[in-house]
Amino acid sequence: VSGTQEDDVLWIAMAGIHQIWALMLEGGKLPKGSDLKKGVCLRFAGSGNEENRNNAYPHKAGFAQPSGLSLAPEEPWSCLFVADSESSTVRTISLKDGAVKHLVGGERDPLNLFAFGDVDGAGINAKLQHPLGVTWDKKRKLLYVADSYNHKIKVVDPKMKNCATLAGTGEAGDVVGSSFTQSAFNEPGGLCVEESGRLMYVADTNNHQIKVLDLETKILSMALPILKPEACDVPDNLPVQKDKLTNLPRLPKSAPNVQLPSLTVAPGQTIQFLLKLTLPPDSKLNEEAPSAWFITAEDNTWLLQGQCLTGEIKDVSCQTVIPFQLPGSCVSAEATLAIKACLYYCSKGSSACMMAGVLFNQPLQVTGTDQGSSAQVELMHTFITN
Repeated sequence: VSGTQEDDVLWIAMAGIHQIWALMLEGGKLPKGSDLKKGVCLRFAGSGNEENRNNAYPHKAGFAQPSGLSLAPEEPWSCLFVADSESSTVRTISLKDGAVKHLVGGERDPLNLFAFGDVDGAGINAKLQHPLGVTWDKKRKLLYVADSYNHKIKVVDPKMKNCATLAGTGEAGDVVGSSFTQSAFNEPGGLCVEESGRLMYVADTNNHQIKVLDLETKILSMALPILKPEACDVPDNLPVQKDKLTNLPRLPKSAPNVQLPSLTVAPGQTIQFLLKLTLPPDSKLNEEAPSAWFITAEDNTWLLQGQCLTGEIKDVSCQTVIPFQLPGSCVSAEATLAIKACLYYCSKGSSACMMAGVLFNQPLQVTGTDQGSSAQVELMHTFITN
């Protein structure tokens, strides 16, 4: 921002009055503006008319329920990206002169707010449907868009004005632990890329979840699942009570016990368990039964503080990612974590249905040495017909 630091202004999407406002967190200037005192809040762009109108003069431009904003202060971008929901476009506002320009989506007629769709392409040939969120990836120089009504996350190259599907099938759903192209959302609304540029968090609105996209491995997992309170949300400062674990399923006595190699970890470190299970030939999961994974630690319940202890297994054709983070304060240097999977599956050729399970024992060696921000452990098992 001219005359100020990039964090001196809070940008506000005023969806109801179709404008972009600015709150001065410190004294300074807005593009082509006069000196403003700290605490001043004023209109920066938008006439107030609900339309898709670009203009070199920001007060003459028109927006239609602008909802998501993301700042790219560095050259050559020096702009504010706007998810303009009702016009199904992404727009830019220059931080040098305030000019409002089109990036992707919509059409040329500023009064047509029905030029929506789901088309990958460049500029006006790309189509979105009611995008609600945008976030700038300064590492890759890319913009990500929560294309809400298309149930997708799109990626835009602002240099070439190309817009393409990054994640989501286009059908409303809830699929995690899979590749981006196999994943499913239900009206994703908000996005945020973390500081290192590796992870992107998605507010998956109608699934009531926060999901995380690993931009390097291209795997989608769940960062904050909303589950039964007895299976999740254990306060960090309280021990895990046994009665909190009573609703977890019990494995059949025939379930195999897989002993994993010991893993060296550090307090606070994240572990991603990648669960890959294979059913007997000509079998499929019973969609009406609750196949699930869950975590226990009978002699080391301190490991479970603050953890999400269970989740659904909806598809065995792809990996299920099970997130786990060691507590910041570890009670002992050695501990064992048990990761269990319980499946209900049926033979495709008959009505016979079965229950099967597997237990993975993961010994942990806790050291004070940082082992990196994340470790991955593969959990693989093939079930055979009895």
